[in-house]
Amino acid sequence: MAPTQDAQDTPDGYVGLDAEHAERQAHDRGWSTVRQLPPGAIVTMEYRAGRLNFEVRDGTVTRCWKG
Repeated sequence: MAPTQDAQDTPDGYVGLDAEHAERQAHDRGWSTVRQLPPGAIVTMEYRAGRLNFEVRDGTVTRCWKG
């Protein structure tokens, strides 16, 4: 399933949300893969359509980006 292209579903809209709620919301909006990462995690640089990445600190999304 392709990610939602709705302008109201931008990655910045997930920042500040509880990580579990944010992940459910992202899946409900069509993101096929949601990745929760700790601050400073080393990740590969390949871009994957349909993936949303969350940086999570203390159970809250502090950063979010596509791919």
